[in-house]
Amino acid sequence: MKRKKEEEQAAAPETEQAAAQGQAPAQPSEPRPEPDYYDQLLRLKADFENYRKRVDREKPELIAFGKQQVLCKILPVYDALLNARKALEKSSAPGKDGAPLDDLRKGLEMVYGELEKLFAAEGIKCMECQGKPFDPMCHEVLGVVEDDSAEEGLVHDELQRGFMAGDRVLRPARVRITRKKAVPAQQPAAEEKSDGK
Repeated sequence: MKRKKEEEQAAAPETEQAAAQGQAPAQPSEPRPEPDYYDQLLRLKADFENYRKRVDREKPELIAFGKQQVLCKILPVYDALLNARKALEKSSAPGKDGAPLDDLRKGLEMVYGELEKLFAAEGIKCMECQGKPFDPMCHEVLGVVEDDSAEEGLVHDELQRGFMAGDRVLRPARVRITRKKAVPAQQPAAEEKSDGK
């Protein structure tokens, strides 16, 4: 009660000063209507439901993307095993009594097989490129091979395998493509000599 009187006394000089200056005393602003908290609550609830549905829809995509990133880091290991396997197939010299080299070959085959099972379980497939038309979305050209017997623009050979995760390219294949041999142009100097006889 005492406070209200003090506030009124403090406000009285302000109104007197405003009147002395020829201004109308400041009127207390009209009371604002109370906001409709129920409508705000409904909007907030609807926003949260939309957010939850969006997160539920995006979660599987994010998990798949994370798996693909991990598998991309495993691909160089796969390449190294593939190269070791090819090198063992080329070498015909058996080890002492043939056992150590055969054991190594079996071990590499087992690791290679496990990686292929892992890729198959995750939906990762090797691209088959050789002899197919060049596709810039799936292939990265590292060279050109001139060959008259092959159609131009076909993949001649694969330097590094490419991989697909469903319909998405996980890693493009590095390839060399074919091109027809260029026909040597006739020398213009020889034509001028024949014309100038």
